[in-house]
Amino acid sequence: MVSAIEAEAIELLQELGLKEYEAKCFAALTRLPFGTAKEISDTAEVPRTRVYEAVRVLESKGLVEIQQGNPQRFRAIGVNEAVVVLADQYSSRIDELDQALHDIESRQESAEQRSHEVWSLTGTTSIAARAQEMVNAADEEVFLVVGSEAVLTDDLYESLEEAATTGTDVLVGALQSETRDAIRDHVPSAEVFETGLEWLEGPETEVEEASIGVLLMVDRTEILVSSRTPTEGSELIERAIYGDGFSNGLIVIARRLLSYGLQDIRDPAEEE
Repeated sequence: MVSAIEAEAIELLQELGLKEYEAKCFAALTRLPFGTAKEISDTAEVPRTRVYEAVRVLESKGLVEIQQGNPQRFRAIGVNEAVVVLADQYSSRIDELDQALHDIESRQESAEQRSHEVWSLTGTTSIAARAQEMVNAADEEVFLVVGSEAVLTDDLYESLEEAATTGTDVLVGALQSETRDAIRDHVPSAEVFETGLEWLEGPETEVEEASIGVLLMVDRTEILVSSRTPTEGSELIERAIYGDGFSNGLIVIARRLLSYGLQDIRDPAEEE
């Protein structure tokens, strides 16, 4: 009988690229010091005829050792070794996927061709990745207003500091002094200011109300706005809208809103 923890391990192994029988056989061999095909079949609840095929695949991946004999005996490599092997294979597949997706990417339009596009995306990880991509691609200016410190990941801090030190104007606003101090510590080259947008954090008495996660504008052409909404279980769901190629008039309005609380850093005439 497969335990709950073993079932979870089997599921994770499948997510890392193993097929069902391969994952079950490997998990079974992790429980056993070694095993014959029959013993693996009984432990893993895998048909004996399929055990040989699964074990050969596991051997080719470097996860299982075989001792010749009659019958053959099999054993899994140590857990620490297996984690290293799987991590290396997973990383390699991610690199291959990255290259393949870049090879087929079709977004080659110019900024003029992408005018007034608006898209939505969901999930903190996806939103953080989009924010970091926008900052990394900035040429002239990054304008960020932080509603929740949770959006300030180490990777985003690093991208902001790199942009600031390579000549891009980086302006970051936050309502809370603790957040501003954290930003100054991590991004000393940025211009940090107190925003006057108290509504960023949402009403304190209405827990079901959404709060702002991040407002980001890059080079006065791209905008990302995210909101964080609590669920019944108090888990936060983050959603965002992303816009690219807006006309100058809308960017002026957005920038003036974002810069509320920022004093004497830009001549208003520059924003016209």
